[in-house]
Amino acid sequence: MTRRVVVYVDGFNLYYGLRSKGWRRYYWLDVRRLAENLLWPDQRLAAVRYFTARALAEPDDPGKPDRQNVYLEALATRPDFHIHYGYFLLKGRRCQQCGATWQTYEEKMTDVNISVELLGDAQDDAFDTAILISADSDLSGPVYAVQRRYPEKRVVVAFPPDRASKHLREASSSSFTIGREAFRDSLLPERVAGADGYLLTRPASWA
Repeated sequence: MTRRVVVYVDGFNLYYGLRSKGWRRYYWLDVRRLAENLLWPDQRLAAVRYFTARALAEPDDPGKPDRQNVYLEALATRPDFHIHYGYFLLKGRRCQQCGATWQTYEEKMTDVNISVELLGDAQDDAFDTAILISADSDLSGPVYAVQRRYPEKRVVVAFPPDRASKHLREASSSSFTIGREAFRDSLLPERVAGADGYLLTRPASWA
């Protein structure tokens, strides 16, 4: 029997894992293709849910939102691919040693959104196996909840590069770290036709 799989992707957790490895060339990632490459032969991809927030321009990187917009438009062309948005919250920081203060941004709602969709899909019987691409230990609670309430279902955690969580590993049915080969085999074409036919081109800095 073919088992249905829904993949839940913590977009920024995945991005920071790639960045910490210096794998900039994999930023132009076909996330649906990556999800397909993680399946066993007896599994079928039912949907991919991608969780992110709109990037904000920074003084030293004003083009960040434009690059992200191009990428998200490219991802949106993939079938059964759903993008769920959180947001960034401006927060003040203060150095405990010198007293200096500065402003930074904190991503909000991603873990909540993943939890809601994961539990909702389990209740709706949308999957037999869920694959969670993240190393955010805050997600161990909903992973435990799914497996306690729906013991016939499995939740597998796929850790991004340079990321791991003991709590998520213990909560999950099983876990593994996504290897470089899976990313190498999961890139979008250099140009992708958007929904309106406009060609979306891979940012030059991601080459």
